[in-house]
Amino acid sequence: MSPASSAPTSAAHPADGADRYVVIGHPVTHSQSPFIHAEFARACGQRLVYDRLDSPLDAFAATVRDFAAGRGAPAGAGPARGCNITVPFKFEVLALAARATPRAALAQAANVLRFDADGWLADNSDGIGLLRDITEAAGTPVTGRRVLLIGAGGAAAGVLGPLLEAGAAELTLANRTVDKADALVARHAALAEAHRCTLRATALDAAGEGYDIVINGSASSLGGAGVPVGPQVLGAGALAIDMMYGAAARPFLDWAQAHGARGRDGLGMLVFQAAEAFALWRGVRPDPLPVLQALRERLAAQA
Repeated sequence: MSPASSAPTSAAHPADGADRYVVIGHPVTHSQSPFIHAEFARACGQRLVYDRLDSPLDAFAATVRDFAAGRGAPAGAGPARGCNITVPFKFEVLALAARATPRAALAQAANVLRFDADGWLADNSDGIGLLRDITEAAGTPVTGRRVLLIGAGGAAAGVLGPLLEAGAAELTLANRTVDKADALVARHAALAEAHRCTLRATALDAAGEGYDIVINGSASSLGGAGVPVGPQVLGAGALAIDMMYGAAARPFLDWAQAHGARGRDGLGMLVFQAAEAFALWRGVRPDPLPVLQALRERLAAQA
């Protein structure tokens, strides 16, 4: 199975032997990851090709293995070195890896694979990406704050650990299916206790009120559904983040701003988590902020 037919937005031509990477998901045509990694490669002097690869829902493992083995690659293409994974496959990644970073093992979900010769390594850069966007780009501390995290899927699983490690005073995980949230909370209970954070799971309609930071990690925006919680969850001047971006995030951002909160989309998280993946693959850590600004300008021009 070969990458998507659109021309790679990258620092090299696919047939010149440069290392190859892709983002794998379904759907994936909207992904801005090729642009982000091309900018990182230029800034860091790295030669690579990065593209999109849409996987059938029932063939994720085969899609990854085909890409890693170079099946379907053009003549003269370089070796596949790794991939990003996005919805809906994050929970399927660890089964393909020989090793996992501690944060991926805790989340039981991953969004990064590195194709090491002695076995693939899985990582989850979502949480540290979100945390860095909140603290560095949005200028909002997490330490001592009350945080509401909506959703208990792959996105939420990836960010819960880093939010606890950042010193949140209280973290509530609200989900439509409470059993799923309970399981995620139980897995993180020791970490929450170690960082003296009150961690609990709840139904969406019992999420509480007056949070400093509200994060929508549910599929509501992606599916075009309404905001899954009421405005009482927003404290005065709260930061409200939707992990989606573009048109998908617009209803949540409008809702947040209409109720006095600072709305923020998931572009910052996307760029910061990509920087973590780039560093894992290439051994070089790019500066995310110029790329985030360039991406916002690019999307604004396309609107």
